Amino acid sequence: MSGRTDAGNTTTGGLRGGRIVGWGTALPDQVLSNADLEANLDTTDAWITERTGIKERRYGGTTAGLAAEAGRKAIESAGVDPASIDLLILCTTSPDRNLPASASTVQAALGLDCGAFDLNAACSGFVYGLAAANGYIAMGSKRILLIGAETLDKMTDPEDRGTAILFGNGGGAVVIDAVPEGDPVQLLGWDVGSDGDAEHILYAELGGYMQMDGREVFRKAVRVMVQSANTAMERAGVTAKDIALVVPHQANIRIIDSACDKLGFDREQTALVLQSTGNTSAASIPLALSEALDQGRVRDGDLVLLVGFGAGMTWASAVLRWSEAGPVEIGAAP
Repeated sequence: MSGRTDAGNTTTGGLRGGRIVGWGTALPDQVLSNADLEANLDTTDAWITERTGIKERRYGGTTAGLAAEAGRKAIESAGVDPASIDLLILCTTSPDRNLPASASTVQAALGLDCGAFDLNAACSGFVYGLAAANGYIAMGSKRILLIGAETLDKMTDPEDRGTAILFGNGGGAVVIDAVPEGDPVQLLGWDVGSDGDAEHILYAELGGYMQMDGREVFRKAVRVMVQSANTAMERAGVTAKDIALVVPHQANIRIIDSACDKLGFDREQTALVLQSTGNTSAASIPLALSEALDQGRVRDGDLVLLVGFGAGMTWASAVLRWSEAGPVEIGAAP
């Protein structure tokens, strides 16, 4: 499954497109450092840092709680009326309950009057959600709150060195507005995919801990990230030389470096937060994107590449032309 919008039009075939007008993040207070892990695992800070790039990760909180905090900050950043949100999409692989969807809990916490649902594409979820949000906008939605939030500590075996060093909790959110007719769209090209034959390399049974074949995840992750990113750039009509910033899924620094090297990007072009957050699955890309935006690393007109992979095995990429235009003037959601 894949898609594209033309760079100079609202969208291909006259459909509407969207743009990000606000963003926000949330991290729980409990910090679990590499030194903390040394007390219970056969590992060292140096070993973890060298192989993953991670120095610490956050534990605690709830998925809905982190999502609501990030969503509230995104709404405040955009400066819009919460009553104008007409859809909430929560990307997560760690909902608080089997049912209802954690998105409904977030909706209530934020006082929204809109549709709400969870989307689970594991670590690729946020980019899947970005494509879905633009699809809803093409069909008539005006303003969407898109969130990636996870509490992976409840799925991580604290005695498993292969996973305990990697995963953490967090949330990131963006507000996406439908662009006025005639304005250029932000999403220029995208690609999503899945290979269910690879589900055995990273999975968790209901109520169980994550099981991971690290070597196989590494091998496949680099391949699908490169393939998906190239596909999204081709559909956007751009090349790696046109990209100002790469925002990869924050899984492992070796995976990121290997994929970016094959794509022709250096470390300086990459947004990285995994050193302080660990792998936060669907939250990792919005966490890294938000930090880059807060640091002023993206300017009006810059091209930004989002690229990720996750359990499934899933993958997803998107090319955005960043716009500093503010929120669109719209009324409350019908």
